[in-house]
Amino acid sequence: MTIILALAIGGLFGFVLHRVGAGNPQNLINMLRLQDLHLAKVILFAIGSSSLVLFILLATGLINESHISIKAAYSGVIFGGLIFGIGFAIAGYCPGTCLVGFGGGRKDALFFVLGGLVGAIIFTLSYSWINSTFPSLFEGIAGGKTTIADTGIEKFGGMMDSIPALAVAAVIAVVFMLGAWKLPKRFNV
Repeated sequence: MTIILALAIGGLFGFVLHRVGAGNPQNLINMLRLQDLHLAKVILFAIGSSSLVLFILLATGLINESHISIKAAYSGVIFGGLIFGIGFAIAGYCPGTCLVGFGGGRKDALFFVLGGLVGAIIFTLSYSWINSTFPSLFEGIAGGKTTIADTGIEKFGGMMDSIPALAVAAVIAVVFMLGAWKLPKRFNV
């Protein structure tokens, strides 16, 4: 049943991404050039609303906290993020949107999917060499698996343990959703 739910949620997510135009690399490039901020508005609103719903479901116990995983922060993430950002700006695709584009019939997305798979294989095969040559890339930043506020999940530390995660999530959600509402359709640059 879990795999069916995951496929249904993933399919719905892909459908929504396709409907808002995230499968078209030109829309993403126009967003990055600040020429058309429709997708930025959608992304900001989605992050804000989904974060708020997630933390409400956690606080009410409707989601088991054992299903939550926080990725560790380390220096390599910054380096990888730079590579990711450059590729995103050049190609107009990220890992999720290239699958949406391919599912929507875009042939150029296939090359991005294949490139991502080749890159993942190369990283997997070279990981032990990278880790032994540059061990500082994989050392945790700020304790590694750390959150801004106390989530109540014992396996993750919080930087501000005295503030409940739901309160922080609510503030961040409102800021993101207001940002989406107030963001202009384009910047005149």
